[in-house]
Amino acid sequence: MARRLNLGWLKPPKVPADGVMALGDHLRELRYRVVLSAIVVVVGMIGCAFFYERIMEFMLQPWRTALALLQVNSPGLSVQAVLSGVTSPIILVLQVIAVSGLVVTSPIWLYQVWAYIRPALLAKEKRYAFAFLAVAVPLFLAGVAMGYFVLPQATAIMVGFTPQQIPIDNLVPVDSFLLLMMQLMMVFGIGFLLPVVVVALNLVGVVSGKTLKKARGGVFFGCFVFAAAATPGGDPFSMVALALPMGLLFLGAEAICHANDKRREKRLKAQGLWVEPVELTP
Repeated sequence: MARRLNLGWLKPPKVPADGVMALGDHLRELRYRVVLSAIVVVVGMIGCAFFYERIMEFMLQPWRTALALLQVNSPGLSVQAVLSGVTSPIILVLQVIAVSGLVVTSPIWLYQVWAYIRPALLAKEKRYAFAFLAVAVPLFLAGVAMGYFVLPQATAIMVGFTPQQIPIDNLVPVDSFLLLMMQLMMVFGIGFLLPVVVVALNLVGVVSGKTLKKARGGVFFGCFVFAAAATPGGDPFSMVALALPMGLLFLGAEAICHANDKRREKRLKAQGLWVEPVELTP
């Protein structure tokens, strides 16, 4: 007799009425969210494969813009787009489809991230977290869009350093350019999710607004370090274009955390459960 396929392990564990989950339940919940997100991303990649030519046309537009900028800034520079290697075309197709699937399915896998931390939140905090999740998707897509529009300037700056004293043809592999663009788009998208992470940590009680205020200088420095290390081009234009929005988004997240701390303090005082925090000396 044929055995039935057991897919029970794909079901999320039930959350107890008191909201307290055991470690094993947390791990099963994490497994469920990761597997579900992976399945959704793969389905999105398959769907994007049917529109590969249109997606490729859209993703090559920054290259055309960069060439136009180079013709204005360096009119004597010869730049050609090439493909190197036998496997480069198929790898290029897979890379474009993979990133397209991640971007298209971002609302679903971002929701899975929120759904994983939801059991640790109170009823009111769940409402705020869900409202902030509605901001997370536009933030991620805004970061992806900024990476898309920043790339032509970054490309023109980097290719513009080609020596023109002697006749040199700069052969730019298309697969390398598109890989650079996709990395830049994903880095910008993830970088723009900084306020989502900060507010989520505040909602679960890990960090407070006062802690964020004290760490503000270090966070701004960290934004520039992250931008310098994460931007694949390594040019200062891309670094500043990523670090400044991240710093501004952190300030907005800090303001939200301060407001949430005040609401939490007011609620606990009304219930007689408020305890003044103790400042620890070094």
